[in-house]
Amino acid sequence: MAQSIPLSLPQPTTPSMIVKAKIVALFKTLGTLALLLLALPLNAFVVLVSLLWGIVRKPFAKKITVAAHSQNILVSGAKMTKALQLARSFHAAAHRVILIEGHKYWLSGHRFSNAVSRFYTVPAPQDDPEGYTKALLEIVKKEKIDVYVPVCSPVASYYDSLAKPVLSEYCEVFHFDADITAMLDDKFAFTDQARSLGLSVPKSFKITDPEQIINFDFSQETRKYIVKSISYDSVRRLNLTKLPCDTPEETAAFVRSLPISPEKPWIMQEFIPGKELCTHSTVRDGELRLHCCSNSSAFQINYENVENPQIRQWVQHFVKSLRLTGQVSFDFIQAEDGTVYAIECNPRTHSAITMFYNHPGVAEAYLGKTPLAAPLEPLADSKPTYWLYHEIWRLTGIRSWKQLQTWFKNLVRGTDAIYRMDDPIPFLTLHHWQITLLLLQNLQKLKGWVKIDFNIGKLVELGGD
Repeated sequence: MAQSIPLSLPQPTTPSMIVKAKIVALFKTLGTLALLLLALPLNAFVVLVSLLWGIVRKPFAKKITVAAHSQNILVSGAKMTKALQLARSFHAAAHRVILIEGHKYWLSGHRFSNAVSRFYTVPAPQDDPEGYTKALLEIVKKEKIDVYVPVCSPVASYYDSLAKPVLSEYCEVFHFDADITAMLDDKFAFTDQARSLGLSVPKSFKITDPEQIINFDFSQETRKYIVKSISYDSVRRLNLTKLPCDTPEETAAFVRSLPISPEKPWIMQEFIPGKELCTHSTVRDGELRLHCCSNSSAFQINYENVENPQIRQWVQHFVKSLRLTGQVSFDFIQAEDGTVYAIECNPRTHSAITMFYNHPGVAEAYLGKTPLAAPLEPLADSKPTYWLYHEIWRLTGIRSWKQLQTWFKNLVRGTDAIYRMDDPIPFLTLHHWQITLLLLQNLQKLKGWVKIDFNIGKLVELGGD
C-alpha cells in the first residue's frame, strides 16, 4: 500500500520559503529527467525490435473476429492508460477510434497508437463548459461519430453529462445523465442512495464546518472515522488519518487545517477495518455487461482479478435498481465477517479495465444491444497488469532479499498495461514524450509536483487536475 501523504503539505509563504521550494523543484525535476534519459535507449530498442518483429510476423498473424458493422467511436481521456485500453479493444473489433484530450495534454503519447485513427484536443470543461460542448459537437459531426465513450477525469465526468443532451442528437453518449452523475460523484449522496436500496455502506456524515467534527461525540462510536473531500482532491484523497486523534486538541488542529466549508463540503465516514477492493463495471439499461474486481490500496497501480460474488451481487443490485447506462467504479471494504461495504463510487472508467487487455468481447459489451448471458470478466489466462516505470521506482523502497524476490515474481507473472508487441509506440511516447514534456514545462516554471502517475499520464500537483 502506498504511504499516505499528509493532508496539510507545507505551503511556501515567505520569499525564502518560495526560493527554497523552487530549488527543490529544480533538482527533483532535473533528477527525474536524467533517470528518464537513462532509460530512453533501452525503451527505444525494445520498441524498435517490436516494430520489426511485427513486420516479420504480420503475414502469419491470426485474423481477429471483427464487428459486423464498423462504427466510429469517440473516446476521451487520451492521456490515461484506460483510454488507450478501450481504444485498442474497439480497434481490435474493427471499429474506428478517434481519441480526444484537453488542450493541456496535446502531448498525449497514446495518440501514436495504431489503434487511434485521429486525435483532437478540446478546451478544459471546468474553464469553458460551452466551448467544451461545442468542440465535442464539432468533432462528432466532422468524424460522423456513432458512439461517444467518455473516459473521464473526475472533473470532466459531470461536464460530459451536461454535454450529453446536445451530443445525443447526433450519436449515442455512453454516459450517465447529469443528475445521476452528480449523485454518484457525491460521496455522501451516494451512500444515502445505496442505503435506501438496502445495500451496506459505512455510517457517514456530511461536514460543512470543522466544528461539526470537533463537537462530535466520538465516545458513542465503536469505530474510528476518516474524513474525505466530497469534491475530488488528487493529493488529500490519499490521507487516512483516523479520528478522533489522541487528544481533542490534536483533533481540532487537524480538522481546522482542512479546507472544509459549505461550498466545499467533506464527508466523515466510519472506518471499517478489512480488505480494500475496487471494481470497474460497464452497464447498459441496468444490465451488468462487463465487470472486474481487484484488491486495492490508496494509490493503486496493480490490478489482478479477484472473484468476489458478494461484491458482484452488490453492484448488480445497485445498477439494476437505477437502470444505469455507462461506466461506474466502486471502492469496497470487505470486513472480517465477510460483509462488503461500498465506501465510494466514481461514475467513470476505472484503470482496472486494463485487465481486459486480451479479451475479444469488450467492444460488444460496450456497443451491443443484445443482453449477454453473463457479465464479461477478465479471461482466466489474463495476467495481472502493472506499470513498469512504477515498478522500477518501487525498487528504491526494497530493503530485503525477500522483498526483492516478491518484486521480481510480481514482475514476471504480470504484464505491463501500456506495452504491447503489436502496438509498442505508446510505451515509448508516454514515458519519453508525454511525461518528459510535462516535466520540462514544470522545469520552465520551477513548479513543484508530488509524484508522477504513469497510469493517468500526468504529474500529480497540489491544486492540479
